[in-house]
Amino acid sequence: MGLFAAFILLFSVIFEGLQFAAEKTQGVGRLDVGGVVVPWLLVVSVATATWLMVRIVERLPWRVVALDRAAASPRLLLKGAAFGALTIGLASIALLGFHQLQIVRNVGGGWWTAAGQSTASLLPSAFAEELLFRGYIFFILRRAAGWKTALIVTSVVFGLVHAWNPGADAESVLAVIVAGFFLGIILLSTRSLYAAGAAHFLWNWVMAVLLHIQVSGLTSPAPDYRTVETGPDWLTGGPWGPEGGLAAVVAMFVGIFYLYARSSRGMDWKA
Repeated sequence: MGLFAAFILLFSVIFEGLQFAAEKTQGVGRLDVGGVVVPWLLVVSVATATWLMVRIVERLPWRVVALDRAAASPRLLLKGAAFGALTIGLASIALLGFHQLQIVRNVGGGWWTAAGQSTASLLPSAFAEELLFRGYIFFILRRAAGWKTALIVTSVVFGLVHAWNPGADAESVLAVIVAGFFLGIILLSTRSLYAAGAAHFLWNWVMAVLLHIQVSGLTSPAPDYRTVETGPDWLTGGPWGPEGGLAAVVAMFVGIFYLYARSSRGMDWKA
Protein backbone atom coordinates (compact mmCIF):
# COMPACT_ATOMS: atom_id res chain seq x y z
CA MET A 1 0.00 0.00 0.00
CA GLY A 2 2.97 2.29 0.58
CA LEU A 3 3.95 2.06 -3.09
CA PHE A 4 0.37 2.83 -4.09
CA ALA A 5 0.35 5.95 -1.90
CA ALA A 6 3.72 7.01 -3.30
CA PHE A 7 2.40 6.70 -6.86
CA ILE A 8 -0.63 8.85 -6.01
CA LEU A 9 1.55 11.57 -4.48
CA LEU A 10 3.99 11.49 -7.39
CA PHE A 11 1.35 11.79 -10.09
CA SER A 12 -0.52 14.47 -8.16
CA VAL A 13 2.64 16.59 -8.11
CA ILE A 14 3.32 15.92 -11.79
CA PHE A 15 -0.17 16.78 -13.00
CA GLU A 16 -0.33 19.84 -10.75
CA GLY A 17 2.99 21.01 -12.20
CA LEU A 18 1.76 20.50 -15.76
CA GLN A 19 -1.37 22.50 -15.02
CA PHE A 20 0.65 25.32 -13.50
CA ALA A 21 3.06 25.37 -16.46
CA ALA A 22 0.24 25.42 -19.00
CA GLU A 23 -1.46 28.35 -17.30
CA LYS A 24 1.75 30.33 -17.08
CA THR A 25 2.58 29.63 -20.72
CA GLN A 26 -0.82 30.94 -21.76
CA GLY A 27 -0.18 34.08 -19.72
CA VAL A 28 -3.39 33.80 -17.72
CA GLY A 29 -1.78 33.30 -14.35
CA ARG A 30 -2.66 30.58 -11.90
CA LEU A 31 -6.34 29.72 -11.79
CA ASP A 32 -8.29 28.83 -8.69
CA VAL A 33 -7.69 25.10 -8.80
CA GLY A 34 -9.51 24.31 -5.57
CA GLY A 35 -12.95 23.88 -7.07
CA VAL A 36 -12.57 21.97 -10.33
CA VAL A 37 -8.96 21.36 -11.34
CA VAL A 38 -7.82 19.67 -8.12
CA PRO A 39 -10.56 16.98 -8.20
CA TRP A 40 -9.66 16.11 -11.79
CA LEU A 41 -5.95 16.00 -10.93
CA LEU A 42 -6.76 13.72 -8.02
CA VAL A 43 -8.88 11.28 -10.00
CA VAL A 44 -6.25 11.06 -12.75
CA SER A 45 -3.54 10.49 -10.13
CA VAL A 46 -5.44 7.76 -8.29
CA ALA A 47 -6.51 6.09 -11.55
CA THR A 48 -2.91 6.10 -12.82
CA ALA A 49 -1.61 4.68 -9.54
CA THR A 50 -4.33 2.00 -9.61
CA TRP A 51 -3.39 1.04 -13.17
CA LEU A 52 0.28 0.73 -12.25
CA MET A 53 -0.37 -1.40 -9.17
CA VAL A 54 -2.97 -3.69 -10.73
CA ARG A 55 -1.77 -4.08 -14.30
CA ILE A 56 1.99 -3.45 -14.12
CA VAL A 57 3.15 -4.40 -10.61
CA GLU A 58 0.78 -7.28 -9.82
CA ARG A 59 -0.20 -8.15 -13.40
CA LEU A 60 -3.82 -8.82 -12.47
CA PRO A 61 -7.01 -8.35 -14.49
CA TRP A 62 -9.20 -5.29 -13.97
CA ARG A 63 -11.95 -7.41 -12.43
CA VAL A 64 -9.99 -7.68 -9.15
CA VAL A 65 -10.85 -4.03 -8.52
CA ALA A 66 -14.26 -4.25 -10.22
CA LEU A 67 -13.17 -2.07 -13.13
CA ASP A 68 -13.54 -4.59 -15.96
CA ARG A 69 -15.80 -4.15 -18.98
CA ALA A 70 -18.70 -6.07 -17.41
CA ALA A 71 -18.56 -3.78 -14.37
CA ALA A 72 -19.09 -0.77 -16.64
CA SER A 73 -22.40 -1.99 -18.07
CA PRO A 74 -25.11 0.69 -18.32
CA ARG A 75 -27.41 -1.45 -16.16
CA LEU A 76 -24.96 -1.43 -13.24
CA LEU A 77 -24.21 2.27 -13.66
CA LEU A 78 -27.93 3.08 -13.57
CA LYS A 79 -28.42 0.80 -10.58
CA GLY A 80 -25.68 2.54 -8.64
CA ALA A 81 -26.89 6.00 -9.65
CA ALA A 82 -30.44 5.13 -8.62
CA PHE A 83 -29.38 3.91 -5.18
CA GLY A 84 -27.36 7.06 -4.55
CA ALA A 85 -30.01 9.51 -5.78
CA LEU A 86 -33.03 7.77 -4.26
CA THR A 87 -31.49 7.20 -0.84
CA ILE A 88 -30.54 10.82 -0.15
CA GLY A 89 -33.49 12.05 -2.22
CA LEU A 90 -36.11 10.19 -0.21
CA ALA A 91 -34.50 11.22 3.08
CA SER A 92 -34.54 14.86 1.95
CA ILE A 93 -38.14 14.65 0.72
CA ALA A 94 -39.17 13.29 4.09
CA LEU A 95 -37.40 16.18 5.84
CA LEU A 96 -39.07 18.68 3.49
CA GLY A 97 -42.46 17.03 4.03
CA PHE A 98 -42.17 17.30 7.80
CA HIS A 99 -40.88 20.88 7.52
CA GLN A 100 -37.42 20.02 8.84
CA LEU A 101 -35.95 21.45 5.64
CA GLN A 102 -37.28 24.46 3.79
CA ILE A 103 -36.65 25.79 0.28
CA VAL A 104 -36.27 29.57 0.23
CA ARG A 105 -35.67 32.09 -2.54
CA ASN A 106 -32.14 33.29 -3.08
CA VAL A 107 -30.38 35.93 -5.15
CA GLY A 108 -30.92 35.18 -8.82
CA GLY A 109 -28.28 33.47 -10.89
CA GLY A 110 -27.71 30.99 -13.66
CA TRP A 111 -29.01 27.57 -12.60
CA TRP A 112 -27.35 25.77 -15.50
CA THR A 113 -24.02 27.49 -14.93
CA ALA A 114 -24.06 26.56 -11.26
CA ALA A 115 -25.14 23.00 -12.10
CA GLY A 116 -22.28 22.69 -14.58
CA GLN A 117 -19.72 23.94 -12.09
CA SER A 118 -20.97 21.60 -9.38
CA THR A 119 -21.03 18.63 -11.75
CA ALA A 120 -17.50 19.34 -12.99
CA SER A 121 -16.29 19.24 -9.40
CA LEU A 122 -18.47 16.50 -7.92
CA LEU A 123 -17.94 13.92 -10.69
CA PRO A 124 -14.15 13.55 -10.36
CA SER A 125 -14.29 13.93 -6.58
CA ALA A 126 -16.72 11.03 -6.23
CA PHE A 127 -14.79 8.68 -8.48
CA ALA A 128 -11.44 9.67 -6.96
CA GLU A 129 -12.72 8.78 -3.49
CA GLU A 130 -14.15 5.48 -4.71
CA LEU A 131 -10.90 4.55 -6.45
CA LEU A 132 -8.95 5.49 -3.35
CA PHE A 133 -11.08 3.81 -0.67
CA ARG A 134 -12.85 1.01 -2.53
CA GLY A 135 -10.41 0.30 -5.35
CA TYR A 136 -6.94 -1.22 -4.98
CA ILE A 137 -6.77 -0.76 -1.18
CA PHE A 138 -10.15 -2.48 -0.78
CA PHE A 139 -8.90 -5.35 -2.96
CA ILE A 140 -5.71 -5.76 -0.89
CA LEU A 141 -7.66 -5.88 2.36
CA ARG A 142 -10.26 -8.22 0.90
CA ARG A 143 -7.56 -10.56 -0.39
CA ALA A 144 -5.74 -10.57 2.97
CA ALA A 145 -8.60 -10.64 5.46
CA GLY A 146 -11.92 -11.02 3.63
CA TRP A 147 -14.62 -8.66 2.42
CA LYS A 148 -16.03 -7.92 5.87
CA THR A 149 -12.70 -6.63 7.17
CA ALA A 150 -12.15 -4.64 3.99
CA LEU A 151 -15.59 -3.09 4.34
CA ILE A 152 -15.11 -2.17 8.00
CA VAL A 153 -11.60 -0.75 7.67
CA THR A 154 -12.23 1.32 4.56
CA SER A 155 -15.55 2.66 5.89
CA VAL A 156 -14.02 3.79 9.18
CA VAL A 157 -11.07 5.46 7.44
CA PHE A 158 -13.48 7.04 4.94
CA GLY A 159 -15.37 8.62 7.82
CA LEU A 160 -12.28 9.77 9.72
CA VAL A 161 -10.81 11.46 6.64
CA HIS A 162 -13.93 13.64 6.45
CA ALA A 163 -13.33 14.86 10.02
CA TRP A 164 -11.30 17.72 8.50
CA ASN A 165 -14.27 19.06 6.50
CA PRO A 166 -15.89 22.31 7.68
CA GLY A 167 -18.45 21.79 10.43
CA ALA A 168 -17.52 18.17 11.09
CA ASP A 169 -18.43 16.65 14.44
CA ALA A 170 -18.78 13.16 15.92
CA GLU A 171 -22.27 12.69 14.45
CA SER A 172 -21.27 13.72 10.93
CA VAL A 173 -18.18 11.48 10.99
CA LEU A 174 -20.31 8.52 12.12
CA ALA A 175 -22.76 9.29 9.32
CA VAL A 176 -19.94 9.24 6.76
CA ILE A 177 -18.75 5.91 8.16
CA VAL A 178 -22.26 4.56 7.48
CA ALA A 179 -21.99 6.06 3.99
CA GLY A 180 -18.77 4.08 3.57
CA PHE A 181 -20.65 0.88 4.39
CA PHE A 182 -23.44 1.90 2.01
CA LEU A 183 -21.05 2.50 -0.89
CA GLY A 184 -19.03 -0.60 -0.05
CA ILE A 185 -22.15 -2.77 -0.12
CA ILE A 186 -23.04 -1.31 -3.52
CA LEU A 187 -19.55 -2.27 -4.74
CA LEU A 188 -19.80 -5.80 -3.35
CA SER A 189 -23.35 -6.46 -4.51
CA THR A 190 -22.84 -5.16 -8.05
CA ARG A 191 -19.16 -6.12 -8.40
CA SER A 192 -18.73 -2.72 -10.01
CA LEU A 193 -16.63 0.16 -8.74
CA TYR A 194 -18.28 2.24 -11.46
CA ALA A 195 -21.65 1.63 -9.80
CA ALA A 196 -20.29 2.74 -6.42
CA GLY A 197 -18.85 5.85 -8.09
CA ALA A 198 -22.18 6.60 -9.76
CA ALA A 199 -23.99 6.23 -6.42
CA HIS A 200 -21.49 8.53 -4.72
CA PHE A 201 -21.75 11.13 -7.49
CA LEU A 202 -25.56 11.17 -7.67
CA TRP A 203 -25.82 11.31 -3.88
CA ASN A 204 -23.73 14.50 -3.84
CA TRP A 205 -25.36 15.87 -7.02
CA VAL A 206 -28.86 15.70 -5.53
CA MET A 207 -27.74 17.77 -2.55
CA ALA A 208 -25.62 20.28 -4.47
CA VAL A 209 -27.56 20.76 -7.71
CA LEU A 210 -31.18 19.97 -6.82
CA LEU A 211 -31.33 21.09 -3.20
CA HIS A 212 -28.58 23.74 -3.19
CA ILE A 213 -27.51 22.67 0.28
CA GLN A 214 -24.20 21.85 1.93
CA VAL A 215 -22.39 18.68 0.88
CA SER A 216 -20.21 17.27 3.67
CA GLY A 217 -19.95 20.76 5.14
CA LEU A 218 -18.96 22.36 1.84
CA THR A 219 -21.15 25.15 0.47
CA SER A 220 -22.88 24.54 -2.86
CA PRO A 221 -23.75 27.22 -5.45
CA ALA A 222 -27.33 28.37 -4.81
CA PRO A 223 -28.82 30.45 -7.64
CA ASP A 224 -32.52 31.31 -7.41
CA TYR A 225 -33.18 29.15 -4.34
CA ARG A 226 -31.50 27.27 -1.54
CA THR A 227 -32.52 24.70 1.06
CA VAL A 228 -32.12 25.55 4.73
CA GLU A 229 -32.41 23.42 7.86
CA THR A 230 -35.28 24.30 10.16
CA GLY A 231 -35.23 21.15 12.29
CA PRO A 232 -32.70 19.91 14.84
CA ASP A 233 -29.16 19.29 13.60
CA TRP A 234 -29.19 15.65 14.73
CA LEU A 235 -32.03 15.00 12.28
CA THR A 236 -31.19 17.31 9.36
CA GLY A 237 -27.40 17.30 9.54
CA GLY A 238 -27.24 21.03 10.29
CA PRO A 239 -24.31 22.85 8.65
CA TRP A 240 -22.92 19.54 7.40
CA GLY A 241 -25.91 18.92 5.12
CA PRO A 242 -28.63 16.23 5.15
CA GLU A 243 -26.17 13.36 4.82
CA GLY A 244 -24.95 14.11 8.36
CA GLY A 245 -28.38 13.69 9.98
CA LEU A 246 -30.37 10.77 11.29
CA ALA A 247 -32.81 10.82 8.36
CA ALA A 248 -30.06 10.03 5.85
CA VAL A 249 -28.46 7.46 8.16
CA VAL A 250 -31.76 5.58 8.46
CA ALA A 251 -32.20 5.68 4.67
CA MET A 252 -28.68 4.30 4.20
CA PHE A 253 -29.30 1.46 6.65
CA VAL A 254 -32.43 0.52 4.71
CA GLY A 255 -30.34 0.42 1.53
CA ILE A 256 -27.56 -1.59 3.20
CA PHE A 257 -29.94 -4.21 4.59
CA TYR A 258 -31.81 -4.44 1.29
CA LEU A 259 -28.66 -4.99 -0.77
CA TYR A 260 -27.18 -7.40 1.76
CA ALA A 261 -30.37 -9.46 1.88
CA ARG A 262 -30.43 -9.75 -1.89
CA SER A 263 -26.71 -10.31 -2.48
CA SER A 264 -25.16 -11.71 0.71
CA ARG A 265 -24.18 -15.01 -0.94
CA GLY A 266 -22.30 -13.17 -3.66
CA MET A 267 -20.40 -10.71 -1.46
CA ASP A 268 -17.29 -12.90 -1.24
CA TRP A 269 -16.71 -12.92 -4.99
CA LYS A 270 -13.38 -14.05 -6.29
CA ALA A 271 -11.50 -12.32 -9.05
